[in-house]
Order: sequence, then structure tokens, then C-alpha cells
Amino acid sequence: MPLPETMFCAQQIKIPPELPDVLKQFTKAAIRTQPYDVLQWAAAYFSALSKGELLPVKERLEMPLAAKEKDAGLTPGLLKVLHKQLSSKDTVTVAELREKWKHLGLPEEQLGAILQLGSFGEEVEWMKFLALGCSVLGGSLLSSMKQACEILTRDPEGGAARIPYETFSFLYLYLASIDGEISKADAKAFLLGIKEQAEKHSDMVLIRHFLPYSFIFY
Repeated sequence: MPLPETMFCAQQIKIPPELPDVLKQFTKAAIRTQPYDVLQWAAAYFSALSKGELLPVKERLEMPLAAKEKDAGLTPGLLKVLHKQLSSKDTVTVAELREKWKHLGLPEEQLGAILQLGSFGEEVEWMKFLALGCSVLGGSLLSSMKQACEILTRDPEGGAARIPYETFSFLYLYLASIDGEISKADAKAFLLGIKEQAEKHSDMVLIRHFLPYSFIFY
């Protein structure tokens, strides 16, 4: 027997008082993030919101948007979102990484290429994946390190983009080993110079410490 049709009037419909603010924050997040697949991203957004997890939201709008195409691929803002979501663990599973990657509407083939380059198994060392992500964005080794500093720094936007020397050294040596064109002696000499600069700044590396070397390590 079919259930009787229920009639609602305006007085019966209860709207949670927090709903307008939730929708406002969602709209601002969508504008800032500019997801390639809005429906998929929205599902991930509200799922994370309901679980109290970090939201898949960029800190700021990346420009120029007009030059982007659908599935244009990884950007510094999106890599920073992934870092916030996944960096609490030293290693993440490929399945977990693939899920977060998909939520941001990023192309599967790009993820596959990065995983293949890093020769990862079912588990991924996050900082190595981050380094490879920066290499996709940077093009050259030192440009990749600049991307890493800007993503990892706790300095405000437009600041010195400082990161600990230990972190810089780890990422640099890993990317240099993947690159294969820089000898261990050259890498060691480069890091020695960077360390001398970092020691003057509480063992923190600043972008201006290594950009003058770009003509050598391009």
C-alpha cells in the first residue's frame, strides 16, 4: 500500500540556522579552488566537512585561469592541498593518494607517471612524492626546490619562504638522484654552500640562498 503523500508548508520546513554560512563558505572555497569537476569536488568537500577532515580547498585563487583547460593537471595550490591532507603520515597508500587526487579532479595519467618515476609500491613516502610533484611544476632542479620552499614554508605569502635545511637537503638529494645529471661531488658542494648560509638563519634555507646557483644547476 503506497504511503500517503505528505504535504509541506513553509512553516513545516526547518532550515538549520548554520546553513547559510555553510553555503557561503562552500561557495568561497569553490571560487578559490576552481575545481575541474565541480560535482566530484563538492562531494569530497562535504564528505571531509562531515568527518572533520581537512578540506580540499586552495588557500588562494591561482591565475591565470583563462589559460587552463579541463584536466590541466597539478598546480602549486593543488599540491599544497594534497600536502595538508596527507603529510601527517610519513607514508600513504597508493589507494589513499589516488582518492585525494581524484577528489581534486586531477588526471589519473599524471599520477601514474609520478608513481612510476618514483618506483613506488603500494605505499608512498610522502615527502618523496611531494618532491616529484614539485619537479613536475618546476621544470628544473632549482625551480623544483623553489616550489618546495613555497609549499612547505610557514612564512606568510610573499615572505622569505624559509624551510629547515634538513628538509631542503633531503628533497634536493632525492631529486638530484632522480635527475642523474648532477654528480654526488657537485651536489655535496652545493649543499655545503647552502648550509653555510642556513646557519646564519637558524638552520633555515631561504630561496635567495640558492637561486643564484640556477645558472649552474638548470
